[in-house]
Amino acid sequence: MHLSELGDRICVLGPSNSGKSTLAEAIARKRGLSAVHLDQLHHLPHTNWKPRPPADFVALHDAAIANDRWVIDGNYSKLFPQRFQRATGLILLDISTAASLFRYVRRTIFHHGRVGGLQGGIDSIKWTMLHHIAIVTPGNRRRYAEVYRQLQLPRVFLPSIRAIDACYQEWELERPRLRQPVRESQFLQ
Repeated sequence: MHLSELGDRICVLGPSNSGKSTLAEAIARKRGLSAVHLDQLHHLPHTNWKPRPPADFVALHDAAIANDRWVIDGNYSKLFPQRFQRATGLILLDISTAASLFRYVRRTIFHHGRVGGLQGGIDSIKWTMLHHIAIVTPGNRRRYAEVYRQLQLPRVFLPSIRAIDACYQEWELERPRLRQPVRESQFLQ
């Protein structure tokens, strides 16, 4: 499938540390879309990944998806209904749990200021995140696969790191350089 067939409002789903933010950023640059990183909207900037009050997160999410052109990465399945109602395309990444764990450890040690990172936040290895990736994520992967099967949107399934790399080549995407995280104020204008 050609990238343009996914439309102007693309959702990127997948397990933690599968490359959703990096892919979303690359697509945004290629297509001239706004990149929306849900982790940045869900957490308060300048904290150690402290969640916002739920109503504030929902307001930021809904304001972001109200725009006409975006690529949004992240899961937050409670907000799937309104996001999928607006979406024109879906990409599902499904790398292995072992690869997700490796990428998490590597990025927290070596890649401060990563794409999709929290403004003013510093990534560190957390037992809760290791537990989430190793124990919770396998069940989430099955749920995301079921969502993917049921949605009647143009969609792309990328089941491995190799498939993701091939997608970058096929769509002529450039891996983004690090940038400053999105500020929630750009959605509340």
